[in-house]
Amino acid sequence: MFTEHAESQHAAYKRAYDFFQQEPQRLIEVEMFVMNEIIHFIDIHEPEIKRDYNEASYLYSFWKNYPPLDRGRAPVGDQYPWLEVGEQVFGNKLQRHFNANFSVKDTGLPSGADDRCIISSERIRQILEITDSVWVFIDIKSAGPRDDFDHAVMSPYQISGSGNWSKVDDGIKNNPIKAQGRRVTHNFYCSLSPVYVLSDGTVAPLVTFAIKPVYDMLKESGTDRTIGQPLAKIKLASIPNGILLTQNPNYNKKYPGLFFPGKDEHTKDKRKTRARISFCLLKDIADWRIKEIIVK
Repeated sequence: MFTEHAESQHAAYKRAYDFFQQEPQRLIEVEMFVMNEIIHFIDIHEPEIKRDYNEASYLYSFWKNYPPLDRGRAPVGDQYPWLEVGEQVFGNKLQRHFNANFSVKDTGLPSGADDRCIISSERIRQILEITDSVWVFIDIKSAGPRDDFDHAVMSPYQISGSGNWSKVDDGIKNNPIKAQGRRVTHNFYCSLSPVYVLSDGTVAPLVTFAIKPVYDMLKESGTDRTIGQPLAKIKLASIPNGILLTQNPNYNKKYPGLFFPGKDEHTKDKRKTRARISFCLLKDIADWRIKEIIVK
């Protein structure tokens, strides 16, 4: 099975890669299309999203004796890690939205984003011309008021790269991306392909997004005791496809610091070292790539 379709996949990949490298605007337009679809999903489901997100606080009595363990460095201890709350609330709803509006494949892949599926429609074909499909990767990164930064920490399994594939037996290989900081720079070994070709010939360029639900911390009157973590706002980020990042128009070169060092120790396996992506520079690339929605 591993190599059964490799030759036809390689040929189709090369055609698609060359097409998108020469016409990067099509990738940009399809990323904007999916971004707008996610915004539309939030607009119509905001009351439901807020209800289900805030329910985690109302259910406190059921989990107070078994709270999620603190994460990060030197936690203060007055807030609870809320990552799985965001993943549960957004992931399931967004999958239902895609199922209702697109043809969907829940195609397997050994690693990747929190939520991922291939969506297909005639609207996508009108944008991309050579295919009606994109593989949507979405990472949900809940944050509180103290860690609501203008960036997201991304793992190598959440970003697509240069997508080099010379010989059939070689498979996809990515050039390292420079994560450039003020004092430290390191290689970021992104591991996703910018384009995938399924065994049935479906071509699916990768589109990548981060959803950051940001919760508030309600305090008991006259004390510092947190009594609830309701949803306050939602940040969305559209992260460019690897062809756009490294080839044409080569955003990572044009915007130094777009990726900058993550929070991993230098002793960590370099293949697993994360990097941060700057929301400010994403917005400089295009205003629509960052969206903030205040929850009412």
